[in-house]
Amino acid sequence: LTSGIITGTTTKGLTMQRAYSPADTLIDHLDRVIRTLAGHAKTTGRSDPADAADDTELNDDEAKLSAQLMRVNHAGEVAAQALYQGQSLTARNKEVQEQLKQAAEEENDHLAWCKKRVNQLGQQTSILDPLWYIGSLAIGATAGLAGDKWSLGFLAETERQVVRHIDSHLDQLPDADHKTRAILEQMHKDENQHATTAVEQGAAELPEPIKQGMQLVSKIMTKASFRI
Repeated sequence: LTSGIITGTTTKGLTMQRAYSPADTLIDHLDRVIRTLAGHAKTTGRSDPADAADDTELNDDEAKLSAQLMRVNHAGEVAAQALYQGQSLTARNKEVQEQLKQAAEEENDHLAWCKKRVNQLGQQTSILDPLWYIGSLAIGATAGLAGDKWSLGFLAETERQVVRHIDSHLDQLPDADHKTRAILEQMHKDENQHATTAVEQGAAELPEPIKQGMQLVSKIMTKASFRI
């Protein structure tokens, strides 16, 4: 962990900066872990896309399928938070750290929207979420240690795979579930933007074996989270 700078404003309008220690950084990261797993992550304050969508009544089978799909998406967002946190812990460049932080904040919106929708549909999020978090944190930290261009490459490839994943869910989603569809469409837009930004920041193209390994891990998480 490295020290950094916190910028603030005094009551007289003057800008001030305070250095924060490795201990401060550790506390901040622990706070993010607890908030993510407890379902109280800090969001950007954006409106839930589902709130503006038509509320069509679903039958039991439709509601169950939508909830299962959104439980998978929620698990994916938990993993994404851990990936970004792991990468930010080991990223060397401050601009890369800020990019990871910005992406993580927007992913927190997704996390909140998915959890809310799963609960609305009468089900709970996956009990395996802590496992996904721990594993993804380790993967993210390893990616960060490999260097910033590889860390950004990992971010870009992760987002590309998430986009394809969301596409498949949009195809499976019941036609009547406009609320879930609105959430997934906004997530799709955000994930595409994250991937594009990572490439613009200098992301390296990952070797094919790593991409395939990421796909395998994703399949395991998807199948498990769909059921429990």
